Amino acid sequence: MSDMARIEAFLEMMSAERGASPHTLDAYGRDLLDASGYLGGHLCAANAADLSGWLQSLAKDGLAASTQARKLSSLKRFFRFLFEERDRTDDPTSKLDAPKVQRDVPDVLSRQDIDNLLSACADDARLTCLLELLYGAGLRVSELVSLRLGDLPRRRLGLWETRDMIIRGKGGKERLCPLGAPALLALRNWLDLRDGDKYGMGSGAFVFPSRGKSGHLTRRRLAQMLERLANDTGIEPSRVHPHALRHAYATHLLQGGADLRSVQTLLGHADIATTQIYTHVLTDELAELLETSHPMAR
Repeated sequence: MSDMARIEAFLEMMSAERGASPHTLDAYGRDLLDASGYLGGHLCAANAADLSGWLQSLAKDGLAASTQARKLSSLKRFFRFLFEERDRTDDPTSKLDAPKVQRDVPDVLSRQDIDNLLSACADDARLTCLLELLYGAGLRVSELVSLRLGDLPRRRLGLWETRDMIIRGKGGKERLCPLGAPALLALRNWLDLRDGDKYGMGSGAFVFPSRGKSGHLTRRRLAQMLERLANDTGIEPSRVHPHALRHAYATHLLQGGADLRSVQTLLGHADIATTQIYTHVLTDELAELLETSHPMAR
């Protein structure tokens, strides 16, 4: 049983049956070939001790805990595939534990910060729409710039018939993303200008078209726009980036009483542990409340 042949079969399965993206397939391939190289081409026959030795070598090489965890995840999927294909009668990864990943609590923009940003770009319909979709819908930057007209809520005679967008997230997974009234208004204002070809970009399929090779607004250009906006409002530019607005979306939802599972769904997180980082911000607020309000703290 050749490592190369089984790795190729695994990648074909992940592509055909699971719809894994090219980026995901590339990551799996690199991880598995790395492990196979360490084990002298005998990955398929490896036992738990062999695989543990490889993981320990990654730690000694100084790889981040998050990278080690990702590589172990690749191994687990691969050996599950071998077990299901009856190439193995056991799963040597079942007792291997991933290193604990320390997630930093994000620096969250306040509601006042968001209001200041929106006020500063009030005369720019495109930037206002971009900001409303990042903060009002919690989109990832890749989801935002690649948004297509066909993904938007249905509109008839200039009026919205629905309020849900179709978002294609990581791994090609789709989710419905509801939009609030401010985001729908900003979107309508931008589409009216876009359809009039004010920017001379043609109609195209993307909500935010561009003359560039991709056909849509690039991440780099969006980052530049947000940096300029931050400077205009007196906010440290390093705090104003697409993911910061997504952080603010999630945190403000939780502060407003949304439950963690709902926020997980809205963000498109596969694992609720990823969403739980936002609860640390709330914990800090509650601790401050205790210090200032409880009679025993005075």
